[in-house]
Amino acid sequence: MNLLQALFFPPEQPGGVSSMIPYLQERFHSSRWDMELFWLPKRIRGKGTEEVVFETFDWTPYGDSPVVQKYIQTYRDYLWWTKLRLNKHYDLIHAHHPIAGLAMKKVFPDVPLVQTFHSSYERELILNGKIAENGPEHQFLTSIYRELEHVSDRLMTVSRNFADYMSHYTDNPERIQVIPNGFDEKRFKPVPHENDVPQLVTVTRLVPAKGIDVLFRACAELKQRGLEYVLHIIGDGPSRADLENLARSLGIYNETIFYGYTLHPEEFMPFFDIFVLPSRAEAFGSVFAEAALSCLALVGTEVGGIPEQIEDGVNGLLVQPDDVTALADALEKVITDPSYRYELSRSAWEKAKNQYSLTRIANELKKTYLQIKSEAGK
Repeated sequence: MNLLQALFFPPEQPGGVSSMIPYLQERFHSSRWDMELFWLPKRIRGKGTEEVVFETFDWTPYGDSPVVQKYIQTYRDYLWWTKLRLNKHYDLIHAHHPIAGLAMKKVFPDVPLVQTFHSSYERELILNGKIAENGPEHQFLTSIYRELEHVSDRLMTVSRNFADYMSHYTDNPERIQVIPNGFDEKRFKPVPHENDVPQLVTVTRLVPAKGIDVLFRACAELKQRGLEYVLHIIGDGPSRADLENLARSLGIYNETIFYGYTLHPEEFMPFFDIFVLPSRAEAFGSVFAEAALSCLALVGTEVGGIPEQIEDGVNGLLVQPDDVTALADALEKVITDPSYRYELSRSAWEKAKNQYSLTRIANELKKTYLQIKSEAGK
């Protein structure tokens, strides 16, 4: 079977898709399967000029919005690049971004399309203060779910929570399939180590939706309680300068290390002790699975797909988003009790290895692809 995995970002871009799809390719390498990856290079901007018409809604009433204008132009660019670069036959296309799926169905209308939603662009924009809830941009972006439901042979997402979210914007929510992201176990090698001072780490894009401001305030409480720690921030983003200033104002700058963007954080993540990310929204939260496979204790928020990975008190700790004191209390538990920390990390490692292994996810995808191809051939 000739497969095309249609991405939006290049494979080296951080995120759940990039932590799975490039490694998935080798699992499909056989005489029976041929998988190709495709994405829009960053240098392609303003090339597309094609008229855009959707089948389930009229986008033009939202066209005055700069956010919508950028989305539509990016779709045009993806169309232009796809027509320029792809001219072979595919048996099935699996798209991992709405723009990729819309463009692929336009160029290859007769090829079965699987569409996976890995995150919610509109929720991130709302949480980051870029658009208003129920505003024109929000209405436009949520209309895309029904459009893709209309043109796709199968809708998929990465958590039951996000499937429930999508159900408000689709006609047949019972048909949404949930397959979580998978992770190549060979990339993660837990390392026995002893740190005199507990090492906290987070790996994330520095935007308001990730709640790093809440983490800093919780760490300031830990310092006031007389607890020692070091906090490692791996990632970059538009909030970095504000967060550095916040760390200074809270008096925790000396305990906080900003690394910026790092391509393969899993290579040194096993040397830390505790992974913490107090997100305000997550469709799945791939980085929690990656931290679990590195055998770290997990502390997260009860949002999105995170509770599907973490059972509070069993393989990690959960708190409500924006609750500084609760986050500080959870961190204090794992900082002050190394034995408890080890129990949580071991349980997290076992669950992640069993449920999110790339081998298991690859097998689920193979069954899905064969089923859709069979249905399309009838």
